[in-house]
Parts: sequence; C-alpha cells; structure tokens
Amino acid sequence: MNAQAWVAETLSRTGAPFEKLRHPVAYTAQQLAEKEHVSGKHVCKVVVVQVDGKPKMLVLPACRSVDLLLLRAALGARSVELAAESEVAALFPDCEIGAEPPLRAGIEVLMDRSMQVDGDVVFPAGSHEEAIRMPFRDWFRLVDPRVESFTAKP
Repeated sequence: MNAQAWVAETLSRTGAPFEKLRHPVAYTAQQLAEKEHVSGKHVCKVVVVQVDGKPKMLVLPACRSVDLLLLRAALGARSVELAAESEVAALFPDCEIGAEPPLRAGIEVLMDRSMQVDGDVVFPAGSHEEAIRMPFRDWFRLVDPRVESFTAKP
C-alpha cells in the first residue's frame, strides 16, 4: 500500500473528517502553505530527530524551526540530532523524502506547543503533490502527541 492510500485508510478508520488535496509540487512545508493558500501556522511540518539514539517525529508549524538545544532541554536528553535522510527513508519507505505525514508510524510523536491552532491543519500525505486538510482537534486526538516547546520564533 502506498503512503497516500495508508494515510486515507488510517484517517477513514477514525471517522474524523478530512479532505484530500492535490496541488502543484511543494518541497517544503512553507511551499505547501503557499500552494494551499493557508497560513504557515496551520501547516504541519515533520522533522525526524534522533534523541539519545532513538527516532522521534517532531510536528511544528511550517513557519517555525526546531531549536535542538530547547528540544534537548525539554526532553532531558544527552544528545539530539537531525536524522539522516537514509534514516527517514527507512522509517517512511513509501513516502517521498520531505513529505512524511504527521501520523504515528511506530515512533513517538512530539508536537510543539505553537502547533495548537483553531480550525484546520494541512499536512503532506506522503508525496509532494498531495496533502490532507482536517480539523486540528481531530488530528490531535488521533495522534495524541507529547506536547513540548522546542521551536524558535519566526
């Protein structure tokens, strides 16, 4: 099953409302925001990190960036580093690199506090041309991420 089908099936099973979106190629979360005409505050960006040697998925708004020192302090970790592309590809074998959906994929999900928004969020569905729009509250309930503060202000 490809990533787009897995995302749609996962969301359909929950009964949460969602909309599949198709758009011109967007390689970054901020480009996705532009293509879908939404604020970067409402686009989920996924960053995979290694925390003390274990992968973690970070979810943050497209308009913010990860502060590895803040993340390390928030988690009480010895080491935090960005995952290599090969590590990301191994965790998300059916996704295009940089288009990983912010859904639980066997690793812990941490959400930056600034991602809490009213209304909908948009996120990649595994490719650079497909995305999902759904209510933030439903995404949050489905993923149940650990909430921390680990981003730098734009």
